[in-house]
Amino acid sequence: MSDTFLVVWVMLLLGGCSAYQFGAAALYPRDIRTVHIPVVRNESFRHDLGPQLTDALVKEVERRTPYKVVSNPNADSVLRCNITAQSKVVLTETSSDDPRALDSAITVGATWTARDGRRLMQNSLASIDSDSTGFSQSVRFVPEAGQSIDTANQEAIDQLARRIVSQMESRW
Repeated sequence: MSDTFLVVWVMLLLGGCSAYQFGAAALYPRDIRTVHIPVVRNESFRHDLGPQLTDALVKEVERRTPYKVVSNPNADSVLRCNITAQSKVVLTETSSDDPRALDSAITVGATWTARDGRRLMQNSLASIDSDSTGFSQSVRFVPEAGQSIDTANQEAIDQLARRIVSQMESRW
């Protein structure tokens, strides 16, 4: 009787722990190994933002996730992004009406889907019918300090890439 109890106890112990993962891999869906990231569509007037965000996303996915970014559209998953807006707002001006401090903001919609059509990224605050998860990032820059709209946009792009990749983590 004690041998049977020991066998059952070991089976329960091993079976109960089999679903757990440890380390960074535990944060990501296990059935996904590859991600295809097509060039980011850009609806803003700054044509260079799409390729910049694409590059930043590829680097961030490769750096922080267990996934391999591939050029094959038949990958295990596809991360599609669309820049919907870029704006620049003057916050303060000099006495001669020159801009002193400005904000640059970029808005992006992102969808991450598995090959079978399953949505892998969802915004818990948006309705379930929403096609994409929205992200917006603003960065302040001061031309008098040598900063430009280009440096501000690159910083916003880098921050957006980090936030989008963070949303690729599995929910607990």
